[in-house]
Amino acid sequence: MNVAVAIFVIMLVLVIGEVVGTKTKAFIPSVFVSAVLFLIGFWTIFPKDLIPTVGFTGNIITITMLFLVGHMGTLFNIKDIVSQWKTVVISLLGIAGMCLLTLTIGRTIFGWDIAIVATPPLTGGIVASLIMSEAAGSKGLPDLAVLSLLVYVMQGFLGYPLTAIALKKEGESLLKKYRESGEKIEIQDDKNEDAPPRFPIFKPLNEKYKTPYMLLLKLSVIGVLSYYVQIFTGGKVSQYVVALLLGILFAEIGFIERRPLVISQSFGLFMTMLMAFIFNGLAQATPELISVIALPLVGIIVIGVFGLSVTAIIFGKILGYSAYMSLALSLTALYGFPPNYVLTDEAVKALTDDPNERKYLMSNMLPKMLVAGFTTVTIASIIVAGIFANLL
Repeated sequence: MNVAVAIFVIMLVLVIGEVVGTKTKAFIPSVFVSAVLFLIGFWTIFPKDLIPTVGFTGNIITITMLFLVGHMGTLFNIKDIVSQWKTVVISLLGIAGMCLLTLTIGRTIFGWDIAIVATPPLTGGIVASLIMSEAAGSKGLPDLAVLSLLVYVMQGFLGYPLTAIALKKEGESLLKKYRESGEKIEIQDDKNEDAPPRFPIFKPLNEKYKTPYMLLLKLSVIGVLSYYVQIFTGGKVSQYVVALLLGILFAEIGFIERRPLVISQSFGLFMTMLMAFIFNGLAQATPELISVIALPLVGIIVIGVFGLSVTAIIFGKILGYSAYMSLALSLTALYGFPPNYVLTDEAVKALTDDPNERKYLMSNMLPKMLVAGFTTVTIASIIVAGIFANLL
C-alpha cells in the first residue's frame, strides 16, 4: 500500500472511533471502536504492514514515548506524587490479586504452562509479552508463544469499555460534589504554566525563545538522560520511568515548561503516532490463531481481570478510594499509556462542557490514572515477567 493511502486509512479509522466515542458520550470508547475496526481490517482488506508502511514503528516510537512520557511528567508536581502513594499500593495489590487467581484457578483449568505464559502480558506491557513469548519459544511451545502476544493484544477489548464506564461513574460522583460545594478553579491559557516551579533553579524562558525547537530540545535532554540511566542500571530501570520522573523534577526546578508538547502544538501528532503503533499489534491476531487458543485466551483474561478488579476495589475501599476509581486504576494494567490518558480525557469531555468542571475532573482523575498506568505496565509488568519466565 502506498504511504499516502496508508496514512489516510489509519486516520480514517481513528476518526471513526473518535466520532463514535463522542456521539455515545464515551459509552463506546473511541479506542475500543478503533481497535475493532483495525482487527476487522487486518482480517479482510488491510495489509499486515499497514502501520509500518507509514513509519509508526521502531525508533520513531521510542522517541514518541520518551517525549510523551516526559511531557506527562510536567503535569505533576512533587506534592501530587507524594499524595499518590495510595494509587501505587492499589495498583500493585491489584496485580498481586491477578497473579493469585491465574496461578490457582487459571492453573487448575488450563494448566501450569498456560497460566505462567499468559499472566505477565495481562499486566499490559509489550515488553512482558515479548519476554514470555521468547521464553515459550525457547521451550518449544510455539502455541504458547502466540498466546502471550494475543493476550497483550486482546485484553484491551475488555479493559477499554470497563474503564470508560468506571471513569464516567467516578466523574459523575466528583461533579456532584463539585457543584454542591460551589468551588471554582481558575482556567489558565494553554501558553502559560499551570503551576510555577516549586524550586525554581532556572529562570523562566523568554517568550520569544519558547519555540517548538527549544521545547523539543528540552524533552530531548530528558530522553538522553533517561537512556543513559537505563544503560547504567543494566536495563533494570526503564528509561520511560526515568523520563516520567525527570519530567516531574525538571518542571519543578524550572528547566522545562509545563505541558511542552501542548505549547509547541505537537501533542496531537505524537499521540496519533503512538496510538497507531499500539493498534499495529492486532495484525498478529489472525482468525486462525485465535480459534486455536480462544478458550485459554478468554479464560485467562477473564480470571485475571476478575482477580485484579476485586482485589483493587477491596483495598481501594480500605484506603479511601471509591470502587469506580479503584476499578479504573486496576484496569490500567490492561493497556497502560496512552489509552489511560485518552479514556480519561474522553470521559471528562462526555460529562461536561464547562472548562472549570473539566479542569476539576482532570485534576482529580488523570494523575491517578497516569501513576497507575506506569506502576502496572512500566514497572510491575517487567518484574512479573522476569519472575514468571523462570517458572516456565
